[in-house]
Amino acid sequence: MVAFPNLAEVQSAQSPAPVLTADLIEDLQRLQKAAQKITSILDLDQLIDGVVLEVTQSLGCVEASIYLHDEERAEMVMAGVRGCTLHKKGHRLKIGREGMVGYVACTGQTRYAPDVLKDPYYIGCEHSVRSEVAIPLRVGERLVGVFTASHPDVDGFPRQQLRLLQAFCDHVAVAVKNAHQFRLERAERAALDREAQEARAIQQALLPKSSPYIPGFVVSGLSVPARAVGGDWYDFISFPDGRWGIVLADVSGKGTGAALLMSATRGMLRSLAEACCTPGEVLKKLNELLVNDFPAGKFVTLIYAVLDPAARTVVFANAGHLQPLLIDETGERFLDVERGLPLGLAAGDYSETEIRLSPGSRLLFYSDGITEAVNGNEEEYGVCRLAEHAILPEASAVTIVDDVRSFANGNGVRDDATVVFVGVNR
Repeated sequence: MVAFPNLAEVQSAQSPAPVLTADLIEDLQRLQKAAQKITSILDLDQLIDGVVLEVTQSLGCVEASIYLHDEERAEMVMAGVRGCTLHKKGHRLKIGREGMVGYVACTGQTRYAPDVLKDPYYIGCEHSVRSEVAIPLRVGERLVGVFTASHPDVDGFPRQQLRLLQAFCDHVAVAVKNAHQFRLERAERAALDREAQEARAIQQALLPKSSPYIPGFVVSGLSVPARAVGGDWYDFISFPDGRWGIVLADVSGKGTGAALLMSATRGMLRSLAEACCTPGEVLKKLNELLVNDFPAGKFVTLIYAVLDPAARTVVFANAGHLQPLLIDETGERFLDVERGLPLGLAAGDYSETEIRLSPGSRLLFYSDGITEAVNGNEEEYGVCRLAEHAILPEASAVTIVDDVRSFANGNGVRDDATVVFVGVNR
């Protein structure tokens, strides 16, 4: 960036009349203040309007404008104007073909018309204009735009003033480029936010709309993604014979990628579960599909259980997920299976475990976002706190997640947090 000349440089450049020197010093001070101000403005429209206003007021110009470069159409587009009653924002000029602006955009050189009536490139606007200057706004070799200022007097811009305007335009060019980049980034962030919210809405629609009604049981589930979308998922699947499939899964990673893999896993598992296979068979077939389809290094940990309310039994298979927590009259214990790698890594079998639920017992499936949530002291919520809350009479998936959030004390969940609660009435 070209710096503003100091007062000594300006005064030694020529030997103007004393009054002119005083005016020039005042112009310099005004434009220096304006340059300092514009560098902090990131709103493009506010920046451009502020520049044209400052120049017209400071230098007594009839009009001033800024055109921005439309590279795709090889045109200059009026983005800010003051004093011109003929052209409005959005007015376009062909580069190299129309007006002083088009000439300057093509050549990259400042063009000054001391008498606009004698300049072949000048396109008239206000009848009171007698002289005009067009200055390229460049950052390095890149054309950002063109600045113009018009004066009511013939040769209304002394050489020193033109020099000041050129230095000022160097500041304007950088400020416009930064503001334009900020606008693009803000628009891109807004678009990403909209896409994330749409993805979140779709993902939430894939989760159960309500808890299943199972006489003699209290069943609930809740999933809270760490970001707009996540890789956790739970489901309740109703079978014609009165049994219920219960699923809790955690796809490796976070965000949109994990959500896409979760959605694919959900569709496959539902199709296999409706074929009435046993939990171990469902996971084996699902794993065979995912091994071929999943990207390298991606996997899913998943628990699939089938609840038989009439017999009060649960049969489940575990694909590398956290051990379910069972709380009954004997205390609390974690349930394990013999075999079960995470899905999508390698072929393998999945063993099954059957448990009988006694009156008053509670069975919990949960993801690591629950147990690994931390407070301000970096203490984890852990399975002990989970068990302590699960035995409360009012416990449910919602109250567990609320307790985790309260424990985190504003830190929020670092990973997707999901829990499925199965309680047996006494």
